Amino acid sequence: MEYKVLGRTGMKVSEVCFGTMSFGGDADEATSAAMFEQCRDAGINFFDCANVYTAGRAEEILGKLIADCRDELVITSKVFGRMGDHANAGGLSRRHVTQAVEDSLRRLNTDRLDLYFVHQYDADTPIEEVVDVLDELVRQGKILYPAVSNWSAWQTAKAMGIAERKDKVRFACMQPMYNLTKRQAEVELLPLAEAEQFGVIPYSPVGGGLLAGRYSTSAKPNTGRLVENSMYTNRYQENIHFEVAEKFVAHARERGVHPVSLAVAWVAAHPAVTAPIIGARNREQLQASLAAVDVNMTPEWRAEISRLSPTPALATDRSEERSSS
Repeated sequence: MEYKVLGRTGMKVSEVCFGTMSFGGDADEATSAAMFEQCRDAGINFFDCANVYTAGRAEEILGKLIADCRDELVITSKVFGRMGDHANAGGLSRRHVTQAVEDSLRRLNTDRLDLYFVHQYDADTPIEEVVDVLDELVRQGKILYPAVSNWSAWQTAKAMGIAERKDKVRFACMQPMYNLTKRQAEVELLPLAEAEQFGVIPYSPVGGGLLAGRYSTSAKPNTGRLVENSMYTNRYQENIHFEVAEKFVAHARERGVHPVSLAVAWVAAHPAVTAPIIGARNREQLQASLAAVDVNMTPEWRAEISRLSPTPALATDRSEERSSS
């Protein structure tokens, strides 16, 4: 396992990050503990969480697991999703964020979060308000670095401008969706990250299991996340997604590499990416993701894999600029 500096923070993180969304849900507490130890044995020091993962249970489980090694780890959580039934139980208002961070710290049994992500954009809360409350949390020592997930490039850039103008702490890291079938991040988010030296920890590098080898245009199992979870069903419903998956899995098998390992390695090889977030329901699934660090992904091989899926249009739609560059 190699370690990379996360953006401009100076923190060194493992080249893959483990996402704990399965903790307390698809993975019971014993399985979660086994996967945590598997990650630690592999050298992972970077663990991603969120308050909404299994309604706080994932944070509680992770909090127990990190108790005797907290200072060795980089821990994240997120805020936005609803954590109750009352009117102010979600969003990015100062009221909700200040309560949510206290709840996350308690569940994680820690005095600070290394990265605290705004999980989605909140149209009801001005970006100035979000920048202000995150800056306050940094100054209070409850979070070390604010971060952003699922915001567009213009929203992220606007927040950076506001932080600069008001002398507030700016985002240090972004967490976009990114995999071979979902490449929109290449258009503006990843270039923004490179230009501003953001850390980048993309989620869903295997496309919710789409690129794991079970799905094709003619094979769509009756079980699995893409079938059982409506969010993933909607996200990967187009036939092109399955066409790409079929070609990708065939390519992986020709090269003698597990499709999951190759999918993660392809994401990791983008020059803007710090560490892809890997996830699993059990130790067997996790092993294939961990093996990604052993894949020698050259620029030429990455380009070959990239040609298996459509290249997203440029932000300006001036395709002639790509051909002339």
